[in-house]
Amino acid sequence: MSKLIIFLLATLILSSNAAVQDFCVADLKAPESPSGYSCKSVTNVTVDDFVFSGLSAAGNTASIIKAAVTPAFAAQFPGLNGLGLSAARLDLAPGGVIPFHTHPGASEVLLVTQGSITAGFVSSANSVYLKTLKKGDIMIFPQGLLHFQVSHAGYTSVGFVFFSSSNPGLQITDFALFANDLPTKLVGATTFLDEATIKKLKGVLGGTN
Repeated sequence: MSKLIIFLLATLILSSNAAVQDFCVADLKAPESPSGYSCKSVTNVTVDDFVFSGLSAAGNTASIIKAAVTPAFAAQFPGLNGLGLSAARLDLAPGGVIPFHTHPGASEVLLVTQGSITAGFVSSANSVYLKTLKKGDIMIFPQGLLHFQVSHAGYTSVGFVFFSSSNPGLQITDFALFANDLPTKLVGATTFLDEATIKKLKGVLGGTN
């Protein structure tokens, strides 16, 4: 399994855009721009900038979605900056779900390493591509398309995802609709949900108005 993870990372690295310099380790003290972080001075770069151990530990699944995402993006793993790749760990307790969401800046590869995860995405033509994945299975989610993951095991399922960007971006559909101050009447007009349901969802996710 570890060899498969190494192969996936190597493939993403080889497919990333060629750089003018060897690397651009993120200067986390500087502001982030749409193109990423500025480069830390090479004299301050150490091997630790290219090593990240944060994906070895399980995430805390004690939340409403019964799932946890542990990112290894440029902000957590400075050596990724500018290389066009990143990763994350998914921990899904029984019944856990990563709700419908998109990554505007990257395509995604999911590798299941424990348990069983039902995953799928919806194309721009509203075609649904759905599969229950077991240990060792891989699934691709094209850039910008709505997708999700749900645990179907009686124990915690674990997966690792790899992105074609050091900062793939994230927008969760449920949160975009119900976790802010978008007026209830407008949410109803655009989703065809009744007002009581919208207010209930806003109450659960922390939305107002």
